[in-house]
Amino acid sequence: MPGTFSQLYVQIVFAVKGRNSLIAEQWEQELYKYITGIITNKNQKLLAINGMPDHIHILIGMKPSCCLSDLVREIKKASNEFINQRNFLKSRFEWQEGYGAFSYSHSALDNVITYIKNQKEHHKRRSFKEEYKEFLNKYRIEHKDEYLFQWIE
Repeated sequence: MPGTFSQLYVQIVFAVKGRNSLIAEQWEQELYKYITGIITNKNQKLLAINGMPDHIHILIGMKPSCCLSDLVREIKKASNEFINQRNFLKSRFEWQEGYGAFSYSHSALDNVITYIKNQKEHHKRRSFKEEYKEFLNKYRIEHKDEYLFQWIE
């Protein structure tokens, strides 16, 4: 009997609203575990997750039946509620609108996983703005700067 076979790998990148550095080291692993649960419950496979106080990178193995925008919306909505219900911050937490999504071949996975795991070291040399624009240029994604994340200069 014929079946559907696929290997879809996508890195998702999104930022804290206003690009504020709000994700604290004390609770970031708890946040990552929670997001892992969301992805797993949506029957997708988490391959890597890490970030900085102002943004997050997630690498997933995606089934073709998954709608990426629905998955990202659910991750952002549920993790907003998770952070706010636990009172990790004195103010209300929100993710910024929008996200980046970049696909990879199976042969690139080890490099992408290493890249995501080393975010804190990587960002000692390159800002998130530089990193994000590099992704857009590398993938030849046409864009206007005014539609990118709000950048704190």
